[in-house]
Amino acid sequence: MAKILIIDDEKAIRNTLREILEYEGYQIEEASNGEEGIQKIESEDFDMVLCDVKMPKMDGMAVLSKAKEIDEDLPIVMISGHGNVEMAVEATKKGAYDFIVKPPDLNKLLIIVRNSIDKKELVVETKVLRRRASKTRDIIGESPAIKNILDTIDKVAPTDARVLITGDNGTGKELVARWIHEKSMRSKQALIEVNCAAIPTELIESELFGHEKGAFTSAIKQRIGKFEQAHNGTIFLDEVGDMSLSAQAKVLRALQENKITRVGGEKDIEVDVRIIAATNKNLLKEIEKGNFRMDLYHRISVILIHVPSLHDRRDDIPLLADKFIKEICEDGGLPKKSFTPQALEEFKKLNFSGNIRELRNIVERLVILGQTRITVEDIQKFASPINARDEEKSIYERFNTLQDFKEYVERIFIEEKLKKNGWNVAKTAAEIDIQRSHLYNKIEKYSLKRGEVND
Repeated sequence: MAKILIIDDEKAIRNTLREILEYEGYQIEEASNGEEGIQKIESEDFDMVLCDVKMPKMDGMAVLSKAKEIDEDLPIVMISGHGNVEMAVEATKKGAYDFIVKPPDLNKLLIIVRNSIDKKELVVETKVLRRRASKTRDIIGESPAIKNILDTIDKVAPTDARVLITGDNGTGKELVARWIHEKSMRSKQALIEVNCAAIPTELIESELFGHEKGAFTSAIKQRIGKFEQAHNGTIFLDEVGDMSLSAQAKVLRALQENKITRVGGEKDIEVDVRIIAATNKNLLKEIEKGNFRMDLYHRISVILIHVPSLHDRRDDIPLLADKFIKEICEDGGLPKKSFTPQALEEFKKLNFSGNIRELRNIVERLVILGQTRITVEDIQKFASPINARDEEKSIYERFNTLQDFKEYVERIFIEEKLKKNGWNVAKTAAEIDIQRSHLYNKIEKYSLKRGEVND
């Protein structure tokens, strides 16, 4: 059921629109002025907004501008009793979906409402599909380190300079590599990714350079290697620091000569490939230990980009958390959720040993287990146990069996739903779609403390 917000200072207009739209099956919320309307848009998820132009405190045009800052995809239809072409044009320029003159024509109103809701659904679906199809997402952050990375990408991308990206696991090295490729002259060609740590030494040559039919026992047909696949494009050597020494020697030859030879083949094949490499290791120390070739290091490190951990860019954590919660809700088709300002500040106190990957996982957990407005208490309850800022065991270490873990999550879920509904068992049972008697059994099983339970 689509949810519509009506913002108008005239109660009679709100009542009329409510009656019409509720009859058509829409869920309606009201706001008597612009400020109240903005508060509702910030805290709730709406499919569209009907907004009066002339209102005290905050007029409709100001509401339109502010609402678009909060949710750029939210369709807003402006309504005015004194409408003219100039006003309609101005509203459209500011992002209004349409403009209706009072008193509205019933058929026109319903068509506009239906079309605006359909458009939002299509916009959201398109964004989700594009995000799922593309791994190249925005690099989020306003810290000096991130600004420096973005500046470096802009300068380096148009060239063919080889780039070495360093940083801890989960910091976003792959994303940096993707943006270098996207902004390069090779962007229309392939970006081929190779996880060097995942390829056994005996298979690295075949994986990277390909093989001819019959080159070895299982070579039943010709195989094109990663370097050939990346011809005229970019090859991303991820975890290059974990590559074996023998594999390093073979890669070095390819970089020096811009030629490869398939396993079992005789002729050289020229390849035009840009190299981007990444590692979570200190390669200079690996060279000292004899684990990495110095000549290969100098070949791949023309440009060095270090991606900092979240520990070194804590001011970016609220931006990332806010971005992730919007994406997760959109991707999962879930109702819009948000963090309180205090919750975002609480995030900055946590120690994310897994960096951005861990942050996203925690946000997803909060979306599933937390309330519509996620608070500091939610952060402390659902995020802290797996962080290294205290001496508590990891949540995964605290449970020996899957059943124990499931019961732990179930207990938290039921307790929070009961609190939300004032310990009304009937209402809670209906909301979480289980029988009332079953819910009573769960309450007893987990010894949930409550006040008087309402049926």
